[in-house]
Amino acid sequence: MVTDAATAGVNWLTSLLTMQGLTSTVSAHPVEDESGESCWLTIADEPLTPEQVQALIGEGGAVLDSIQYLANTTLNLGKGQDEQQAFTIELAGYRAKRLEELKTMAADAAERVLASGEEYEMQGLSSAERRQMHHFLAAHEGLATFSRGREPDRRLVVCLAGKAPQ
Repeated sequence: MVTDAATAGVNWLTSLLTMQGLTSTVSAHPVEDESGESCWLTIADEPLTPEQVQALIGEGGAVLDSIQYLANTTLNLGKGQDEQQAFTIELAGYRAKRLEELKTMAADAAERVLASGEEYEMQGLSSAERRQMHHFLAAHEGLATFSRGREPDRRLVVCLAGKAPQ
């Protein structure tokens, strides 16, 4: 089922790509997984060159993250909390692959902290990835998470429950 929000997302992202001189199609589909509900807007990579795909993803997904941030901010502008829609921008399987990497990182961090009792800092995560990690790690009994530092050096900290700052 295509919602008004999904249609708006497809139109917005298609316009953004067109303004960049890129011709591609965008499709929308709802996803509900351990990260919550989101409308995935997928950019077709077939009409794009490998260089264009890499430029849209950016180093460590930075450009894709920025596009996703703009989509979420712009498309939810002026809407109440209960009317807002989360958007995830996907290109060439990057998000799906990164999601699996984040799950593995979360499991490794949980195992490390539970075994040692020492806190563990995770660097190099975008704000969206930190939110996902907080969510993944919340499923682990006996652990707490919090963020430390300021952008661009903000880090996710995993520690034993009861050891997180208030």
